[in-house]
Amino acid sequence: MRESPRIIRLEAVPLNVPLLADFTISSSKLKTVGNVAVRMELDGGVEGWGEVSILSPLTHETQDQALAAIAEARERLVGRLAAAWRPLSDLLFDLFPVFPSVRAGIEMALFDSLARYWKMPLFQFFGGAVSSLVTDITIPICSPAKAHDLARQYRNCGFEIIKVKIGQDTVTDFEHLKAIRKGFPECQLLLDANGGFSADEMISLVRQLEKAGMKPVLIEQPVPRVDLEGLRRVGEATGIPVAADESCCSPAEAMRIAAMGAAGVINIKLVKCGVVQALDIVSVARSAGLDLMIGGMVETRIGMGFAAHFAAGTGAFRWVDLDTPLLLAEDPVNGGYRVDGARYMLDIQQHGHGGVLNHFCSTP
Repeated sequence: MRESPRIIRLEAVPLNVPLLADFTISSSKLKTVGNVAVRMELDGGVEGWGEVSILSPLTHETQDQALAAIAEARERLVGRLAAAWRPLSDLLFDLFPVFPSVRAGIEMALFDSLARYWKMPLFQFFGGAVSSLVTDITIPICSPAKAHDLARQYRNCGFEIIKVKIGQDTVTDFEHLKAIRKGFPECQLLLDANGGFSADEMISLVRQLEKAGMKPVLIEQPVPRVDLEGLRRVGEATGIPVAADESCCSPAEAMRIAAMGAAGVINIKLVKCGVVQALDIVSVARSAGLDLMIGGMVETRIGMGFAAHFAAGTGAFRWVDLDTPLLLAEDPVNGGYRVDGARYMLDIQQHGHGGVLNHFCSTP
């Protein structure tokens, strides 16, 4: 039986990183990353790292609220056995029921510190299914000319699937997509409306794309979060797999989507539910025969690295959308996964997810 160390320290600092360019989706625009880095220390000085992703229109936390919440959690977690991760997750849910991103950041640091303490790669901790992943890459809402140039750039980098942010209006989005296809004729198109369309609008856009020979391979969250019937209609009318993203933030919501046949794919973002509930959603989806997609908000290689290990370890994910570190102007992380074009390679010699923040100056 493995030894269970105790948590002796929990700290957090702002994690501010500039983007290469504005990142615009149907619901918001981001100019810089303003996340929170989390560090947990166990007996013996072993440290684990997590990241709280802050995108206030979607996650509801601000950076200051996240820092204050982690300070509150410190008082409840220090001294507890780290291997009792299910009860610790329940405690975090009781403390922060409406701050899932905070729970996710702390749970990342918890699992990472345990894997490092037990001297194993994090993907092995989660099952060891595979040690590499191939991600898509995202083109945000931008001008057709910019979209065309990005598509050509990503083609030259070896990407095959282009995830395209849509949700402005069907005419504008159609021109946007035509420019992308011109720049990267053989790409597979994954469309993400972030809930910006009605079912009828999404179906209409797909019909236009089909006539132009640009049928997408996946449609992500075409309609608002609460419109599960709209999700189902889009899938039935187009015959294209539909992924529930904003509509699925808990195991209970995954069960409802499965029961209704509302979507064929569940997008798991750790920021939406935390690590432990994400494991539960994996179980629900597998039992219901649903495909899975792993995604994230705009995060550094701390958060994305953890998600990559989670996806690789479980071996449960048909779709991989872990590209946002490639959109940052700086990389504040040492170690962690290696990148070769669209492929992320996890190092079996590194413990945990392997990433460490370059500079971490916490307050007492």
